[in-house]
Amino acid sequence: MTELIFIEAPSPNHDRRHAPPDAIVLHYTGMQTGEAALARLCDPEAKVSAHYLVEEDGRIFRLVDEAARAWHAGRGVWQGDTDLNASSIGIEIVNPGHAFGYRPFPEVQVAAVIALVADIRSRWTIADARIIAHSDLAPARKEDPGELFPWKRLAEAGHGLWFEPAAERVAALTGLLQPGDGGIGVIVLRAGLHRLGYGVKPGDAYDAETVSTVRAFQRHWRPSRVDGVADGETRARLVGLLQLASAESATGVLN
Repeated sequence: MTELIFIEAPSPNHDRRHAPPDAIVLHYTGMQTGEAALARLCDPEAKVSAHYLVEEDGRIFRLVDEAARAWHAGRGVWQGDTDLNASSIGIEIVNPGHAFGYRPFPEVQVAAVIALVADIRSRWTIADARIIAHSDLAPARKEDPGELFPWKRLAEAGHGLWFEPAAERVAALTGLLQPGDGGIGVIVLRAGLHRLGYGVKPGDAYDAETVSTVRAFQRHWRPSRVDGVADGETRARLVGLLQLASAESATGVLN
């Protein structure tokens, strides 16, 4: 298991939290260097922060105490929660992102993130269904940490939801749902995404909001296809994840 050694780098960008955190939001920094990202997260003029920053070499910087409200999530919603800053712990993962040469996350960095998530969950009650991407809570605005982040590996370590459907389950969901479509298939898709946690409301139009939400879902749970088109596997994964989330909610079993 990765040993956690924290480097203290206090950020002034935080305020009071009024309830214990019950979610974790993962980000990438989206800047050209980790040093630049750290400087920005600690700059009072920037008015942004996170609780932790994980460098590509595995170093972990502690910026804001977990008991305080860091400013990392911005506008968005997950499971009806519209103030994720207030309810979550934010982890920034150093990566240049889609704008500056998105690349795989190094092994040592991934191991550090997994160990950090486990450490956080040892102190707070956080459901697997509330370990999310920045793009999950703000699909129209954000892409991070993106499809190269190893969500499956994180889930296999016991943190977060993951589901891979059997081939026959995928085959049963024929055809594509895509922009311009309507009808019962779109109604079911949007309702499922909303039930999982996304802000998209139930409806029968495969509109721009549906596209951005499906794309965000794919970045997290269907990373080999990130195009906003709901093929059979995308929909099968959604159904499986809903079942897992429902079972977790019903039993109250948390890792």
